[in-house]
Amino acid sequence: MLLLILLHIYFVSFLDKPEKTAPQLSPRAVEQRQKWHIPTDQMDYPVSPLYLSQIEKAGAKVHHKSRWFNGVTCEMDKETAAKVAELPFVTAVEVTRDDTKPKEFFAPWRITRRADEDSKPDYASDQLQLYNLLPLHNAGYKGQGILMTVCDGGFYNANTMACFDQKTKELGHFDFTDDTDDFYGSTGTHGTECLSTIAAKAGNYTGSAPEATYYLMRSEEADTESPKEMDNLVAALEKADSLGVNIFSVSLGYAIFDNDSWTLPKSALDGRTTRVSRAATIAARKGMLVCVAAGNEGDMSWRTISAPADADSVLTVGAVNIEGKVGAFSSYGPTADKRIKPEVCAVGVSASLIRPDGYIIFGNGTSFATPLIAGMAACLWSALPDENAMQIRDRIIRSADHYLSPDTTDYHSGYGIPNAWKAYKGETPEGLTAPSYSTSKGEKVLRNGILYILRDGKIYDLLGRGLVD
Repeated sequence: MLLLILLHIYFVSFLDKPEKTAPQLSPRAVEQRQKWHIPTDQMDYPVSPLYLSQIEKAGAKVHHKSRWFNGVTCEMDKETAAKVAELPFVTAVEVTRDDTKPKEFFAPWRITRRADEDSKPDYASDQLQLYNLLPLHNAGYKGQGILMTVCDGGFYNANTMACFDQKTKELGHFDFTDDTDDFYGSTGTHGTECLSTIAAKAGNYTGSAPEATYYLMRSEEADTESPKEMDNLVAALEKADSLGVNIFSVSLGYAIFDNDSWTLPKSALDGRTTRVSRAATIAARKGMLVCVAAGNEGDMSWRTISAPADADSVLTVGAVNIEGKVGAFSSYGPTADKRIKPEVCAVGVSASLIRPDGYIIFGNGTSFATPLIAGMAACLWSALPDENAMQIRDRIIRSADHYLSPDTTDYHSGYGIPNAWKAYKGETPEGLTAPSYSTSKGEKVLRNGILYILRDGKIYDLLGRGLVD
């Protein structure tokens, strides 16, 4: 690995956006926002080109820009950072990576047992059947028309593996890290293995959404842990939004860093403190379904979720085995403000996946449960293309086997294991009425400090759910 770990990286925040440059959204993104009545706002405008040129003139090297947080991630020495902080349009200069020696982080235990590939017709069928996805596949809904992103740390060989359809399904890739290796080179296998649970098609393996198209994005840097990686993930979320991505699957989480002063207090896991968790919520509000791994710290000292698993309006995913028992390593909730996390679970204990050499193996981690849920969501959305991201999320949660009695004792499994077919049919637990939805335009009204939509004499929340007036 040739990672520039000695460089000081900063996030520089700007005062405003004096130029109203047109939002840099793809035609697909614009079309989807119009479809779901998502307005363009200040966050969609790019950062000021004038401000960029001035901090570059001061000596900063910009790595990536954030229109949502009106700032830039940049590389500079301490003297340059001090000069940049004095610029009249700069409101904050925050160090996000320094020359702290990287720690040796414990890698969660993973089974690497190879499958006996002649003994089963489809090694993924059991993990898909646990949440009843196969009926959707059999009905022809396999993610067609849905654009996904898998964001991770390394996609070794993902461009050459026979189980992936690179020509028609992979639409491109983006690297937001400082690593100098080739995107598909020796940057790790984790992303490739996560991708396989969604997109792989082999003789005896079927991913959860094999007909969806996808972008691959890399935000996790090798050999070091710093807040800069959270800003890399923010950049990936913003890029996905600009491309019109429907579902964003990320099996990464941040809480403990090389520099102990950056380690997050658990009170910060409220969905409103870290930029990355706020970005995940922004992505959801701009029409994306964000699926996040709960983490693998359940049987370690940290024990709980990390960022951005604490974000509001995302689907945080825990890990169970094929019998539905929660893995001891699966991280616990709740968030600091006592919201249920994880929301749902899927197979992440002895999950079947395909490694870069093409062999089917079994692995442990909420990392693998998360793309399984993302793939399920893609199939459901493919079947229900007129619904928005929050409606799809709501269907998934309401279909879960413990929806009426969520795990609020130890917050290990949330609402439980969803049921894809029930979610598609709109079936809800006995005694619960399915919500009515509306996506047409209406008038915004404020009641008791909460924003609602008044439409045709009826009151709806911001998810489009009809409420009793």
